Amino acid sequence: MSVFPAEIESDRLRYERLHPDEIGPFELYRHVKRGAPHIEEITEYVTWEPYDHPKQAADWVTQCGDQFEKGADATYVIRPKEGERAGEFAGLAGLHPDWDRKIATLGTWLRKPFWGRGYSGERAGRMLELAFDRLDLEVVTVSHDPENDPSRRAIEKYVERFGGRKEGHIRNDLVIDGEPRDSVRYSISRAEWEQNTT
Repeated sequence: MSVFPAEIESDRLRYERLHPDEIGPFELYRHVKRGAPHIEEITEYVTWEPYDHPKQAADWVTQCGDQFEKGADATYVIRPKEGERAGEFAGLAGLHPDWDRKIATLGTWLRKPFWGRGYSGERAGRMLELAFDRLDLEVVTVSHDPENDPSRRAIEKYVERFGGRKEGHIRNDLVIDGEPRDSVRYSISRAEWEQNTT
């Protein structure tokens, strides 16, 4: 039994674990393959590239399922709960703990039709609640490429809302398209979270 819940909900979204028992690789592959709608924009600032074949999706779903079961990592499929796109694959949300340091890192990506709806902040709030209330972690971090203005705006908004802070500009922290890239890192502590959610 994993320490992570298999399914979570927030106001408008449902999060299902990315696991072979729940998600078929072709559902993921359809949205992440080379040539998928808006895939170049989606992957411009992330550390993975569009997939070339469905085995990559199958391997990723299996890897995420294994990590979930071991309590090492939680990756969730994001789906809207209502509206014309209810139940659709909107993207992925990740919570990546380092248990020894009592810290976790947030990660997410969304398909372009789901940009600009406040889903990133809603997802962050739910993942912070999971990290602090269920998993007893002390700090949650999140980073973005300095040139990724939409991510910066979304992150700054929820970091401020939950009382966190900008940690700084970290040089050569990411590798995107085989090239080292800088990142901007933020953090929210459990004390900051509690002070701003009660």
